[in-house]
Amino acid sequence: MSASAHKPVVLVTAADLAPQALDMLGDFEVVFAGKQPTEDDIVALCERHKPVAIIVRYGKVNARIMDAAANLQVISKHGSGIDVIDQEAAAARGIAVRAAVGANAAAVAEHAWALILACAKAVPQLDARMRAGHWDKAVHKSVELDGGTLGLVGLGAIGRRAAAIGLAFGMKVIAFDPYAKEAPAGVKLVSLDELYAQSDVVSLHCPLTAENRKMLNRDTLSRFKPGAILVNTARGGLIDEAALVEALASGQLRAAGLDSFDVEPMTVPHPFQGVANIILSPHIGGVSDAAYVNMGKGAAANVLAVIEERARTAA
Repeated sequence: MSASAHKPVVLVTAADLAPQALDMLGDFEVVFAGKQPTEDDIVALCERHKPVAIIVRYGKVNARIMDAAANLQVISKHGSGIDVIDQEAAAARGIAVRAAVGANAAAVAEHAWALILACAKAVPQLDARMRAGHWDKAVHKSVELDGGTLGLVGLGAIGRRAAAIGLAFGMKVIAFDPYAKEAPAGVKLVSLDELYAQSDVVSLHCPLTAENRKMLNRDTLSRFKPGAILVNTARGGLIDEAALVEALASGQLRAAGLDSFDVEPMTVPHPFQGVANIILSPHIGGVSDAAYVNMGKGAAANVLAVIEERARTAA
């Protein structure tokens, strides 16, 4: 029997983890579920290895998975969005749920701004036109952001970074966050309705909850400033996708930049594929060289903290 057979197991719902995170987990056997593990794959691994911790990179963790892992103490998200974990089921089973808060904040804020700029300046569309042999200098006008209003829904670690970039671009920055007690210098807290009505660019940086699912729908999108830009690097479930297609087709919105979708991977074919003024990316906002390391280390640190705390309590 190998030495690792005696070590408690940490299951990672992916094919890899940053070497720095693996170093932190030296007292554990780390088992990888593969590149795109299904629920059945994860259940089978839980039944076989009885992990004390699951680090969630891809897929969801539900009650069935928890029940297959008899020794499970903590579910640790490789990132900040814990909506993929059934938190009620975990609480009922005494399983801790943790997020690597802020670990990918710089990466996501940068990607949000990449999408904002791409929408405002029509970067992908102009590139495609040039490759097709066109020179649109006489007919194209981009949106100038200087002097415009940036509206941020959510003012956590990512939203605050996005705000600082907006201020550097000379924008007026307003934000809605029911949990924020104060705003950074230069940022004004407003109601959601004010934010929709005043913003030239709306960028989403809030978690997905039962209360805010499809918060952007026909009704709320109709309250947006005509010709506004919408960017979502948070969660796809915040937007009614059919209503967004309508708002883009009518001109109510100028453009949208989306990095997250109601169903992921995005179903194909999808109505978004035929909409010229949507810029799409495959939920990679938080995936950068530095964020990969930071999220891995954050997820590993949360595993260690919970297991050490419970060992102390048990003693």
